[in-house]
Amino acid sequence: MVDHGNADQNGMTEAFTQIDGGDLSILIVADHASAHVPRDIDLGIDPVLLREHIAVDIGVAEVSAAIARQLGCTAILGGVSRLVIDINREDDAPGLLPVMSDGHAIPGNRDADVMERMIRFHHPYHHQLSRLLNRMTSPFILSVHSFTPRLASDPEQQRPWEIGVLYNEDDRAARIAIPLLEAVGLKVGDQQPYSGQLLNATMNRHAEANGIPYLGVEMRQDLVRDEAGQRRFAEILGQISLNCHNILA
Repeated sequence: MVDHGNADQNGMTEAFTQIDGGDLSILIVADHASAHVPRDIDLGIDPVLLREHIAVDIGVAEVSAAIARQLGCTAILGGVSRLVIDINREDDAPGLLPVMSDGHAIPGNRDADVMERMIRFHHPYHHQLSRLLNRMTSPFILSVHSFTPRLASDPEQQRPWEIGVLYNEDDRAARIAIPLLEAVGLKVGDQQPYSGQLLNATMNRHAEANGIPYLGVEMRQDLVRDEAGQRRFAEILGQISLNCHNILA
């Protein structure tokens, strides 16, 4: 039997990849960093969709790893596609196992065992997040996501922001970060392209519920598809996260 809660010597499990960049008390959290679908799970979709935004937050894994190395801190990356299970959802959320995403049916999830996937992927990921935060004396979290410039199901919707800052009730880091992001020339969405008051499950659970300051960002995917864009955003977000940590943590 595989123990899905314990990482191997490379910091990997089915549920997450952990990057140990150093001891700085900043934890980078990337819920949707992977497009991986285990061989024993059949989603019933065209494999080409696994390269699209419905399966993975494009650019997030690379940016998160670069920031961890740059700052000397830890990053935890979700180990499976959000089409397998969305770990940025509450345990009882209806979208935990999506059967439809941006106009695409996910037929393999219709009769899937929700609890089995929770035990296999969702629980180990969040348990590891808790363990990592408990080891830190003054933790700060950087939550990294990315968004598509337009939705296939709503192509008329305008999404001009280059980066969004999301939060629920705790906007301490957001208020610091937004003017800093604007100062480097980015078009910033405050609670865009959607509101963190509507979707903020991982940060609600690990940050807001425990009074831990955090910065939740959404990078526009066309800006972080290549190495140059990823490097640019890593440098910007790394410095801003360090500023927020020094002020708030």
